[in-house]
Amino acid sequence: MGAVFLIGRILVGGYYLMSAVHHFSDLGPMARMVGRAGVPLPEVAIVLSGLLLALAGFSLLLGLYPNVGVGALVLLLVPVTLVMHAFWADHDPQRRQMDLINFTKNLGLLGSSLMFLAIPRPWAYSLERRARLPVHLPV
Repeated sequence: MGAVFLIGRILVGGYYLMSAVHHFSDLGPMARMVGRAGVPLPEVAIVLSGLLLALAGFSLLLGLYPNVGVGALVLLLVPVTLVMHAFWADHDPQRRQMDLINFTKNLGLLGSSLMFLAIPRPWAYSLERRARLPVHLPV
């Protein structure tokens, strides 16, 4: 089971890391799109969202304090889903459909991310286990 979980972590972590790369490599176009949606400081918003995606991707991929990675995803996905994919406010049927698809996709990503919190740690094949790191960060 540990190997299957590792494969899942590679896929999910890789997905978030690829999304982070997209945020940084397409900063200008993404900032314009976010700005049209009324988000203040769109460049800052895109950089911040890219950093949250990178943090989450590395955290889940490496099994290194995944609760921090999940927290980053919650901080990202909740506002992005509600602001950028507000399908209920769309008047164009095609735009409404695309936003509904992205809204429900983000809900699925959020739900699957929260499930990581239910898996006992340290995870198999994780840096936490390998380095014998404490499961809880010192406050």
